Amino acid sequence: MSSWFEERRADKAADAEQRRRDEEHRSRLRREEAREEKKERREEKAQRRRDKAARRQARAARREKTLTPGNVYRKGTLALVAASALASLPAQVDHFIAISWMLLPLPFALEGAAWVMNAGVAYADERKLPAWVRWLLRVLAMTAAGYAASINYSYGMEKDPAVGYGLAAVTMLGPLFFEVRQWVTTLTVDPAERKRRAEAKARRKHEKQRRKDHKDVGKLARQLVSAAPFGTLDFEDAFGAAWEIKYGTRIPGMTPALHAEKLASSKALADAMDAANGSPVSTRGRLLELLHPAPSALASGPGSSQVANQIPPASSRPSADASKAAKKGSRLRPVPPVRRKGDTAPYHPLAKVAAADTARRHAVVNGHHH
Repeated sequence: MSSWFEERRADKAADAEQRRRDEEHRSRLRREEAREEKKERREEKAQRRRDKAARRQARAARREKTLTPGNVYRKGTLALVAASALASLPAQVDHFIAISWMLLPLPFALEGAAWVMNAGVAYADERKLPAWVRWLLRVLAMTAAGYAASINYSYGMEKDPAVGYGLAAVTMLGPLFFEVRQWVTTLTVDPAERKRRAEAKARRKHEKQRRKDHKDVGKLARQLVSAAPFGTLDFEDAFGAAWEIKYGTRIPGMTPALHAEKLASSKALADAMDAANGSPVSTRGRLLELLHPAPSALASGPGSSQVANQIPPASSRPSADASKAAKKGSRLRPVPPVRRKGDTAPYHPLAKVAAADTARRHAVVNGHHH
């Protein structure tokens, strides 16, 4: 009986321990969930702060980019242009309506013509059109603006002289401001763009001059390009091939006549050099003759002392000399050569320089260079 109560108490104690452990586990889970939620809230707040700072920096960057002197000048000029148009249009509309309602579109046409021509000047600058196109557009713009200014002046003078002068000035200042803006924009192009424009202008000038000087070759080159599949033959390669067809050489600019003139000039130069150096035919031949003289140059003649000293002197008594040599059993010894001044021709200065250079190279090869 006692054992049953003990087991019952043990079971109750085990159940209580299990409930305690479960409660601790649930408490730990709740604490972990609370920490995770708090961490997520902190991260969300930090992310919101970062996003807000990024938006603030982006606005500051846009504001800084927008408020640069260049943007302020360009956009400010456009604002002045719009104000000029708005100030000059009512007087023109009133003037033409007083004449006839049919003339209502005329003031808009005049103002529109002035601004479209000014925009055409900017487009011509952008597309690098010839200068006469830009000046023609400027003249047309100023003509339309001047006519509108005269109408506003006559209309304003009926009211008050100040009104007339003011309306005329407002009408003319808008196109003038826009033109000055375009000039400033053109002058402030970066150096790389200016260099690229100069190169493009020089290339166009070169192509124009080549078409003028070599019409037949250019025509044939264009025919070769059009005959080849699209994009497979470059015009420069076609021009070189056309030049070879016309003149027989791949070097552009050279013709048979120029080749003949080049050969004649080379021959004339060689003749002039030979005349300056004297005989032989060329400087190289003369230098070789000085470095390696012919045998005839070593001896001035049969009576030369150097040749004579290499041969035993003739004896007036050959039989006695022969018997004497037979008795002694030895051969005659020739007289040693004796070099005298004037036996050898003097070396040319070029030969001396070449010999010194050869000796120096031999000394370097043998390891005796100091």
